[in-house]
Amino acid sequence: MRLSIHLFLLMISLQLRSGENTTLVNFNHLQHLTEKIVFFGETVSIVHIYSNYPEYRWVDAEESGPEGIACVDDAARAAVVYLRHYELTHNVNSIAEAKSLLKFIMKMETDDGMFYNFIFANHSINKEGKTSYKSFGWWASRGVWSMALGYRLMKGPYPEFASKLKSCIERTFPHIDSLAQSHGKSDMIGEFCVPKWLIFESAADATSELLLGLIDYYRATNDKKVKLFIHDLSDGFKLMQDGDIRTFPYGLHRSWQTMWHMWGNGQTQVLASASKLFKENGMNQSAEKEAKGWYSRLLIEGFIKEMDVSAPQQKIKYEQIAYGIRPMAVGLIRLYESKKDVKYLKMAGLAASWLFGNNVLHQQIYDPTTGRCFDGIKDSVTINKNSGAESTIEALYTIIELEQYPEVVKYLRYGRVKSGKTPRYTYAVFQGGEDGELTLAIDLTEQKVLLFEGRESSKFQLNIGTCH
Repeated sequence: MRLSIHLFLLMISLQLRSGENTTLVNFNHLQHLTEKIVFFGETVSIVHIYSNYPEYRWVDAEESGPEGIACVDDAARAAVVYLRHYELTHNVNSIAEAKSLLKFIMKMETDDGMFYNFIFANHSINKEGKTSYKSFGWWASRGVWSMALGYRLMKGPYPEFASKLKSCIERTFPHIDSLAQSHGKSDMIGEFCVPKWLIFESAADATSELLLGLIDYYRATNDKKVKLFIHDLSDGFKLMQDGDIRTFPYGLHRSWQTMWHMWGNGQTQVLASASKLFKENGMNQSAEKEAKGWYSRLLIEGFIKEMDVSAPQQKIKYEQIAYGIRPMAVGLIRLYESKKDVKYLKMAGLAASWLFGNNVLHQQIYDPTTGRCFDGIKDSVTINKNSGAESTIEALYTIIELEQYPEVVKYLRYGRVKSGKTPRYTYAVFQGGEDGELTLAIDLTEQKVLLFEGRESSKFQLNIGTCH
């Protein structure tokens, strides 16, 4: 087993090193999924939702009945990816791709500030489906996020287009205000407190995507009303946080009611971003509590899909997907940017290494030569080799954010080779081929996370009696 792990790490290391001076970001598959259509009299871009192995042709969505060919959910996520790529690299093609996607998103907003999600093959809007009906929920949140980031980046170079985005964003404010009106109201589910002023009352996951947009909009406008929205909604996140580094559930932010799931759970990404923006330590403390107590355990013990914190023995390990990796990896990057603790940046690299083989199957999930990201790990032996929009976009987003910091890209080559526990420490050892060795440990006595590399890693293991 040890030999196979070393061979696997060497293979990944060689593949990544072959493009050491180039980016790992490849938009080819996302562009394959993208189609320009005429929609309500204007040429816009849509992103086809699924493509299946081995041909990777477009596939319609039918999980909840006939849903359609493309949706706001994926167009908005793709727009965010292109916009961040433009912001970090100044690539003009990326801003053009984002504008075309944003045109579609704006047309899916209704006059009262809600959104439909899917369109059918004939380019009509799916107005009845349970994943598409007019609402202010998941797809609205992602729509606001993409439009707000677009507004922040385009208000200088593209003022006329930015003005349209601004109008569409502000059309949603009455719905956000109606959420905030319930600020402070909560229920108890068993021993767990549940706020009632988030999307769907307690959907901190969906609310996190909305807040990422509101943070960008505030950065562009300094709108005091938006600042209040951010504070009020973020308060709900802290109410849904339980435990600490030593006590279950270890500082995680619940996703909805008593459920935690890895996908889309972006509360730490939000809180660390808002803390840096507003210089408020309470937000950072909440983000850091999740990173120290929960993210560290996921890196040490392995990822899971979801868990009801009121019945943790029933936790579900699979399916694991790229949409679970991004909130954790980018959340840790934002925490590093806020705290300037390099440990969190390295942890972000370890989280993203799941995409390159640091997973239960030791298989590469994202392929930088094609831009495809597999749709996930279905179980302990099976990869879902389809490559749809969500997985592709979330992988690209994660890598774009990591590549801001070239010194951390090497951690994408690391793989976990063993884990252990002592009365004081919970730890894991990662090896990165010729890049060396790393130990990540939770010190339960001192209540802190430790990260050792090279000789210090070997020394730590000797000190706790793990080397023979």
